[in-house]
Amino acid sequence: MRYRKLGSSDLEVSEISLGSWLTFSGGIEEEQTRACTEAAFDAGINFFDTANVYGRGASETAWGEILSKHPRGSYILATKVNGQMSDDPADRGLSPAQIAKQIDASLTRLQTDHVDLYQAHRFDTAVPIEDTVEALQKVVEQGKARYLGFSEWTPEQIQAAIDLAGPGLFVSSQPQYSMLWQAPEAEVFPLCTANDISQIVWSPLAQGVLTGKYKPGQGIPEDSRFASDSMNMAKDLLLNDAILDAVQRLLPIADGAGLSLPTMALAWVLRRTELASAITGASRPEQVHTNAEASGIGLTDDVLAAIDEALGDVPVKKPTLAPGAQAGVLHRA
Repeated sequence: MRYRKLGSSDLEVSEISLGSWLTFSGGIEEEQTRACTEAAFDAGINFFDTANVYGRGASETAWGEILSKHPRGSYILATKVNGQMSDDPADRGLSPAQIAKQIDASLTRLQTDHVDLYQAHRFDTAVPIEDTVEALQKVVEQGKARYLGFSEWTPEQIQAAIDLAGPGLFVSSQPQYSMLWQAPEAEVFPLCTANDISQIVWSPLAQGVLTGKYKPGQGIPEDSRFASDSMNMAKDLLLNDAILDAVQRLLPIADGAGLSLPTMALAWVLRRTELASAITGASRPEQVHTNAEASGIGLTDDVLAAIDEALGDVPVKKPTLAPGAQAGVLHRA
C-alpha cells in the first residue's frame, strides 16, 4: 500500500481507503463489517471514512465497536455532518447548534475523543456560510477534529469559504469520481489544487458497475449490491445499456494490461495527482484485498487512450451538480 499526503495537513492516507456508506449502515451483518475492517488493516489501509447519516448513526456505531480495539494512532478516521438524523425535519444541516450537537454524538458512537477529518456533507444553503465556517473551526479549536473537509461543494461554495477563512480552512474535498463520472476534473480539481486541498473520491467503481459484474441484457446477480433493497441507491442511473456496453468494452483493455477491471478502474482514478485516496466499499474481505491491489499501479498512455476510446461519450464530464447538492451561498445580512 502506498500513501499520499492529505492536502495541507500532516496526515498520510492510504491510496485506497475503506468507506461505509451503504454496506456498514445496515447493508451487511456485523461480522462481515468486522471482517472487512480487519482485512483493511491487513492490506495496509489506514483511512476509514464514514458519516453520521449513514444508517442514522449505525455505521459510526459499528466502527466505534471495531476500531476502538485498535490503537487510536494506527488509523485515520473521517466522518461527516449535515444529513437528516431523525424524523424531526430540523435535525439536519450545518447550523452552529447542529454541528455542535452532531460532533459530540459522532464521537460517542465512534468511541473516540476526536476524528482526524470532519467534513461538511454537502453545503447548507439555508445557513449563512459565516455561521457554518465558524462552527466548524470551533470543532477544531476544541480538539474534537484535527482537520476539516467538505463533500460535493460547488466551486462557488468552495471559493466563498476560502475567501472567508483562507485556503488553510479545508484539507480535503470528497466528490464522486470514476471513469463514468469525471465532472470534478473541470472545475473542482483545479480550484482545490490551487489551495492545497486534496481529493478523496467516492464511488470510484461506480457502485460496482466498473467491476463488470453487471452484463447488458442480463439479470442482476443475486449476491450483488444492486440486488439488495438497502444498497441499490443508484441502480436506475447506472444500469442502462449505454453504460453497461461501455463497461464491457473496457474488459479486454484490462485483460491486455494484465489487470482485473476493478483494479484498472481504481488505478485510473489514482492516476490523478490531485487525489489522496479512493474510497472503496466492500461487503466481503476479499473485495478489500482486491481493491488494495490497485495502489501503486500505473497505466500506460496507450491503455489510457484505449479507455477513453472505449468509453466514448458515456462519461459525465461537464460540471454537474452532485446528488443531494444545492447551488448558491447565503451570507449574513
